[in-house]
Amino acid sequence: METEALYLEDSSVRAFEAEVVRALDGPPRVVLDRTHFYPEGGGQPADRGELGADGRKWAVVDVQKRDTVYHELEVEPPEAGTTVSGELDWERRYAHMRYHTAQHLLSALLLEDYDAPTRGNQLYADRARIDVEHDRFAEADLADVETAMNDLVEDDRAVTWYTMDRERAERELDPERTRIELLPDSIRELRIVEIAGTGEEPYDRTACAGTHVRNTREIGEVRVTGRETGGSGRERLHFELE
Repeated sequence: METEALYLEDSSVRAFEAEVVRALDGPPRVVLDRTHFYPEGGGQPADRGELGADGRKWAVVDVQKRDTVYHELEVEPPEAGTTVSGELDWERRYAHMRYHTAQHLLSALLLEDYDAPTRGNQLYADRARIDVEHDRFAEADLADVETAMNDLVEDDRAVTWYTMDRERAERELDPERTRIELLPDSIRELRIVEIAGTGEEPYDRTACAGTHVRNTREIGEVRVTGRETGGSGRERLHFELE
């Protein structure tokens, strides 16, 4: 059974109810009929939190998506058919939402101002990095990027998402910005995340199944903390949010 991925519809939900449809051992895991727990992927770590039922609590220590979404627990799982309440570690999740949205904004900025397309990223609850195609960023470039990022954050730009058929997306959207080619061919319906521009066209439009804040102002102050060479023609930038 495919778990209903509620986190794709609304990233702001902190608690929910669901039914256990499968309980497994080694390690102890459950499959729920629906979930707001985000499974690791796209550079974003898995959510943490807990499940509860009948006065008992189970810590959720990992979430992975294979054929469906598996919630790994610390101890023996509740039985199939159990109705459970799920609660996210919200401080951790919200940090991931802020960093993921900041990464989208930074990817758009680096492509626009430096012709540097993103080739990878990894985010955590207290820092993030982004890998781009570029020869080398100077210290002055890093300062300019930081200033531009904070200006974009202060612009109060709306962040929205919607689904689109892959064939239509490949036909109508800019592939350099959406980075659709990075997604497996098996994914036929795409979730498109947009950050508003100053006119009709968005500042960023990307195919992404991660979680994001609703407005750039929620990102907070951006600090570019350094760079390193990621190989021939590759640069890695590190940043933190205040």
